[in-house]
Amino acid sequence: MDATAGCDRGSEGFWMKNYRFIDYCVQVYVTLVGLLVLLFHGQREPFWHLLVALHAAAVIAVHLLIQAHAKWPRNGLLILLRHFYPIMLYPPFYAETGLLNRMFIPGYLDEFFIRLEDQMFGFQPSIAFMEKLPYLPVSELFYASYFSYYVMIVGVGLLLYLKNERCFLHYISTVSFVFYVCYLIYIFLPVVGSRVFYASVPDFPAQTTWAFFPLPYPRAVESGPFFHIMAFIYAYVESPGAAFPSSHVAVAMVTLYFSWLYRLRVRHVHVALVGLLCAATVYCRYHYVVDVLAGALTALVLLPIGERLYWKWARKNTP
Repeated sequence: MDATAGCDRGSEGFWMKNYRFIDYCVQVYVTLVGLLVLLFHGQREPFWHLLVALHAAAVIAVHLLIQAHAKWPRNGLLILLRHFYPIMLYPPFYAETGLLNRMFIPGYLDEFFIRLEDQMFGFQPSIAFMEKLPYLPVSELFYASYFSYYVMIVGVGLLLYLKNERCFLHYISTVSFVFYVCYLIYIFLPVVGSRVFYASVPDFPAQTTWAFFPLPYPRAVESGPFFHIMAFIYAYVESPGAAFPSSHVAVAMVTLYFSWLYRLRVRHVHVALVGLLCAATVYCRYHYVVDVLAGALTALVLLPIGERLYWKWARKNTP
């Protein structure tokens, strides 16, 4: 049976006052985080008034976009915004977790995870992996694989959008659900990841007590273009305290699921990239091994939950 046919189920049932399932996911997340800031900002969020106002504005803006598209359904710009606005919101939502992840826990939890890695392996895999393979071809393969995460999210979405719009709605709803749960975890469990071994992290004084800080990179690794691309991303885009669970692993696995579900031609290459990405999270010194394991478990748990909610909503709203 063609998987594309399966994604047609209940496609018209996602509209309730012009809302789709994904719209409710976005609005619930924005409202929930806004309420968390309003109620628990304390002294750590001096600009909490602005954050609450921005969340209220985001709820209104999303609602207006939905209604505008319903009124002018053939407007090309509104069509694009209506379908892709959830992806456009991932970066600011992700960045916001770095501002909010110490409302509930005052410091980062990395020392616990470092001790846990020592107990599990007797050493730090995120240090030893690169030291064992300090070669430019190896490092570039891993850094390129890590970078492919961004391509996976948008690329699978575009392929499904071109293949079948309803399949795209299925994809974007489930991916967004997984993202939002990860973002909420980051707010409550701030973990920087193994980059604390080599990079100075604000408000992280404990790292100065570790004998291996700061950890140098092999010169061959530093010479690679993808190394510098990822260094730029982590310097200007990455959010501190968003390592556990690894959303790179969790979301990459979800994109792979949809790649196979809808039989995209890239699915075989996609499998290899996801495998390399999981290894790259440790090799490139962005995550502890436990982050990767937690990311895989997150995908395995949240994917069926997101699927169940998606189809339940579809059946409920089918005329």
